Amino acid sequence: MKQEQKIIYRYSTAFKQKVVTEIESGELTISEAQRLYGIIGGSTVQAWIKSLGKNHLLNRIVRVEMKDEKDRIKELEKKVRDLESALANSHVKNIALESLVEVAEEHYKVDFKKNFGGKASPGGEKK
Repeated sequence: MKQEQKIIYRYSTAFKQKVVTEIESGELTISEAQRLYGIIGGSTVQAWIKSLGKNHLLNRIVRVEMKDEKDRIKELEKKVRDLESALANSHVKNIALESLVEVAEEHYKVDFKKNFGGKASPGGEKK
C-alpha cells in the first residue's frame, strides 16, 4: 500500500505582503484573495493580516462602559477577594477547632462530639 504524500504549501513573505496590501487597499476581500490566488486554509490570510498588516481588518471587541460602572466593578472585585479571604480564614479556624477537639478527646478519653449537647445524666444535676 502506498501512502499519499501530503502537500504543504509555503508562501513567500513578498507574496503574503502583496496579498495583504491588496486586501487593505480594498481591491480584494479576504475570500476573493483566497479564490484568486488559490490560498488554502480558512484562517491563513487572517494570520497574514495579523502579522504583516495594519490589523484594522480584524474583528475586535470594544467594551464601552461608564466611569461609575468601572468603579462599581472594582468595588465588587475587591468585595469578592475580601469574602474569599474571610472564607479561607473560617476554613482554617474550623480545621484548628476540629484538631483541638480531637486532641482533647484523645487526652481525656471522651467523645465530645457524641456527648456535647446531650441531656445531663440523672443525679448529676446541681441543686
